[in-house]
Amino acid sequence: MTNLPATEKKNSAEDEKQANQLKEEGNAAFKEGEWDKAINCYTRAINLIKGESPDKAVYYKNRAAVHLKKEMFREAMDDCTASLEITPNDPKALFRRCQAYEALGRFEEAYKDARQAHTVDPGNKALTPVLERLHRIVQDRLRENAQTNNKVSQMMNYVCDTGTEKEKRETAANNLVVLARERAGAECLYAADAHRRLAQVAHSEPKGSAVCLAIIRCIGELCRNHEDRTDGILKSLGVPWFLDMLNSAKEEQVNAAQYMIQTVLNALSGNAGDLGSNPEQKTVDRHKQQLDTVLSCLVYSTTSRSITGQARDATIELLTRNVDYRALDWAERLVSIKGLQRLLEVASEVPECKYESAMDITPNTRTVVSVCLAKIYENMYYDQAKERFLNNVDDYIKDKLLTPDTESKVRVVVALTCLLLGPLDIGNTIMGREGILQMILVMANTDDVLQQRVACECIVAAASKKDKARAIVAEGVPILKKLYQSKDLGVRVRALVGLCKLGSSGGTDASVRPFAEGSTQKLAEACRRFLLTAKNQDAKRWAVEGLSYLTLDADVKEKLIEDREALRALFDVARSGDQSVTFCSVTALVNLANAYEKQEVIPEMVELAKFAKQHIPQEHELDDPDFVTKRLLVLGKEGVTSALVALAKTDSHNARELIARVLNALCGETELRGIVVQQGGAKALLPLALEGSERGKRQASQALARIGISIDPKVAFPGQRLLEVIRPLISLLHMECSALENFEALLALCNLAQVAENVRARIVKEGGIQKIEHYMYEDHTMLRRAATQVMTNMVSSPDVVKMFEGENDRVKFMTLLCGEEDEETAEAAGGALAMLTFASKKVCEKVLKVTSWVESLQRLLGDQKPSMRLRGCAIVASLVESSKEIAEKVVETTLLEVLMAFSQLEGDYGAGNTEEGKKVRAVATDALKTIENWGLIRKPVSERDVGGEPPEEDD
Repeated sequence: MTNLPATEKKNSAEDEKQANQLKEEGNAAFKEGEWDKAINCYTRAINLIKGESPDKAVYYKNRAAVHLKKEMFREAMDDCTASLEITPNDPKALFRRCQAYEALGRFEEAYKDARQAHTVDPGNKALTPVLERLHRIVQDRLRENAQTNNKVSQMMNYVCDTGTEKEKRETAANNLVVLARERAGAECLYAADAHRRLAQVAHSEPKGSAVCLAIIRCIGELCRNHEDRTDGILKSLGVPWFLDMLNSAKEEQVNAAQYMIQTVLNALSGNAGDLGSNPEQKTVDRHKQQLDTVLSCLVYSTTSRSITGQARDATIELLTRNVDYRALDWAERLVSIKGLQRLLEVASEVPECKYESAMDITPNTRTVVSVCLAKIYENMYYDQAKERFLNNVDDYIKDKLLTPDTESKVRVVVALTCLLLGPLDIGNTIMGREGILQMILVMANTDDVLQQRVACECIVAAASKKDKARAIVAEGVPILKKLYQSKDLGVRVRALVGLCKLGSSGGTDASVRPFAEGSTQKLAEACRRFLLTAKNQDAKRWAVEGLSYLTLDADVKEKLIEDREALRALFDVARSGDQSVTFCSVTALVNLANAYEKQEVIPEMVELAKFAKQHIPQEHELDDPDFVTKRLLVLGKEGVTSALVALAKTDSHNARELIARVLNALCGETELRGIVVQQGGAKALLPLALEGSERGKRQASQALARIGISIDPKVAFPGQRLLEVIRPLISLLHMECSALENFEALLALCNLAQVAENVRARIVKEGGIQKIEHYMYEDHTMLRRAATQVMTNMVSSPDVVKMFEGENDRVKFMTLLCGEEDEETAEAAGGALAMLTFASKKVCEKVLKVTSWVESLQRLLGDQKPSMRLRGCAIVASLVESSKEIAEKVVETTLLEVLMAFSQLEGDYGAGNTEEGKKVRAVATDALKTIENWGLIRKPVSERDVGGEPPEEDD
């Protein structure tokens, strides 16, 4: 053996000493509950020790204990395994790994470790209950697996045998989907390598067949929320197999395959797949290589010439859906691997230019690409990233214009249109490049129908800002008017929309009219004719886009709202599912409902603007609230909600915000709330409230609150939705929200809190109690009252009662609220305190610690309303019932006299003869009996004899 130099031995000894000190620091931090500090100490100790040593095994084992405390079970499992590789059969490491395995649902491995630990350390009593519990679980799973194995084997034989009759194979394949959704079935299928056999069968089946669909769904279910299984399936089948299943012209198969790939991404990134859930960074780090491979394959397949248009759309939608996650970091990686150029290549595809290497696209493809580009640009969080994005777009356009033939120019203009509909800032920057606008206007002025058409589309998209609109009005209006006379329907309708957009550049300002008086009405009439008479769906889409601009004019709104036939045609186009029409149709509806963002008018600023001779926007008289209400009622009764529900399937956050705005405007009218719920509006609002832009989520949340105020929550939000709606409502209890939003959220929560205990528990879990309490301190009477009423319903929950029992001033404040001047607030506080004192002796003790507790109760007892007196009597009855000591303090106050008066007097002032009045008398009488039973008062002899047994003769 070679001797180490003396210096190295010394260094090693110092390292060991330092590592041991770090271990002691970690142990101290562990005892204090400072988990992060403990992990840091143990990690540094592990890094100091090179090679394997018993000390290093201890550091791993200790760090595993901290991971268990932090519920980082996979990390705990890995550390225990590392420790056991150095010191096999260490009972502590085995036991801790057993705990980690059990938490991860790997019960067989947990049982094996528990048995081994028990063999090594048979005197450890803590292992006995764990062994018994795991033994039962493992035995139950073995029995369940044995039964399931037979089913799996039988179904697999049917599916894999192509000679079996068709119906039997389809039934068997669907049964496999059901089995894959169950734990035992999924485990048996994976253990039998069923995914590999099913993948081979899917290759030989016709695309879109029932068996093929079932196989795709089965593998999707095997991957759902199971990291290890998904990792194994992805390595076994390979990404190309998943993309091949996506490559179909059958919508049902494309949807199933898209869902399957998304479940793979969710499992490998730790995303639960629920609304509002996000990937976990630690899970993403474990599978970074696989996730990057999937990203690369999706990006490269976007420009594949061998896939269908539907598959291409689905691929781009997968990128859109996942590029927003910071943990995945797909946005910048996509730019770095030239993904932008590929997406622009797809966007620039023109169906009219058909050749062998052309890509298959759908009518939705360009819209899907626009949304994806916008989403990528949103994730360019710093200037350098934005600059790289712009440089990539510039490179694409320069490369195309190196050969300035007609097709290249057409492709550039089509791609630019896509950018103007997506990342607008980038589109406007490119539009401002020297010669671009001139090239577009020249193309519009040619006799080539294709060039005219794409130039018109670009002009429409470009006139989005007033400076651009003015430039195009000056140079392009004569060209557009000329094109409007074209014999080609497509050119004509696009030119019409261009004129509509330019004509509406004044927005809602009634004083700005870019065109002559009455021109917008004429343009609107032309759009309406196209909408009603055009047989071409593309022409109808463009007609809707024209109306989306013109409906900023109140005169056009009133004309359109009176034309029920045109309204229904507009709704039909919206329901069509064509993503290219989503934004324009919902924009038209936003304008009709006046649901757009309105700038706050400050009178002082208006006067200042007049003094400075600045232009002051004027609102049209037909946009007064009465006219808006009338339009909303017409829209709601004509079935606009069903159209909005269909539109809500979009991934565009901007479109989702607009949809939420319209639905919120509809829910602002009480008589429309039932219609909104009947047509699926409440169901559509939930995802809108949980995912999207901040303003969109607020609008959707407010709409849900309004529904929750007017309609029974169990009817409006059946099943799981009753719990899901709580988070959006609580999100409105924020200082950035308006007082109206706060108030409506509190009213809706008040209704929800009285439904069931699981609802109250969810409100507590979502941090609702602290936010509700904030509004109990508000100066605004209505907000304070509403918050107190919510709390009155919440105190039915045992968890909330425990909060009031804690070391805080909650009971004190509730007692003080009983003395509020506002009667309804005092009544709600009295009801809450009555329930709290009935449920908890500790609350009763805390009431008497409030200096003015007697005055607060006198406020309730002295009120003319029997319901207020009932609450006061109930509180006093609970106080005297709780203990003799508290009863003595009550007897010492004037409250005893009040109870006596209520127990004896009748009529309007006293207990009264109403039902509530009788209850007051009964509660007061019971309270007096309790005091008597404590021996604190005695009735006079005459009263004691009344109603009692007759005296004995000897007496």
